[in-house]
Amino acid sequence: MCAMKKKVLIDMIKLRDYEDLPVDAIFTSGPALNGLRTIREEATFEFTCRRCEDAPCISVCPADALEKEASGRVIRNVNLCVRCKSCIMICPFGTLMDDLFEIKPRDRIFDLNDEKDLEAFIRACPEETVTLYEGEEDPGEHIYRLNDRVCVKELVWNQ
Repeated sequence: MCAMKKKVLIDMIKLRDYEDLPVDAIFTSGPALNGLRTIREEATFEFTCRRCEDAPCISVCPADALEKEASGRVIRNVNLCVRCKSCIMICPFGTLMDDLFEIKPRDRIFDLNDEKDLEAFIRACPEETVTLYEGEEDPGEHIYRLNDRVCVKELVWNQ
């Protein structure tokens, strides 16, 4: 019998209180590009982005690094992004955080598929912003499933 893999709960609401987060995490399963975007970026675009019909973040990007998926979700091609932060400045809702697209040193990016990295990520994050989690998605508590290993606590924008 396989041991159950640990899950984490990332409190995106509490993370907004921190101007600059020195660490982030990736989840390397799935398509290659998904492994390059951080968990916080994935959660921001999945749950916080308001999916504007004529998204100003997409039109202002000088590198054409942002695009919409069929669902209306905005995604970023990390290989095209020049990190100019134009999208952050133009978003009328303040959805994107300043440090979201900054390149962090490899030793400050943790792979949540690795148990040691997962535990190190929890220790490196501000207190009570990332915790081990045994529960499931619970919209009543603002907890949503991002993937098999990650849930986020976020005030989700519903159109």
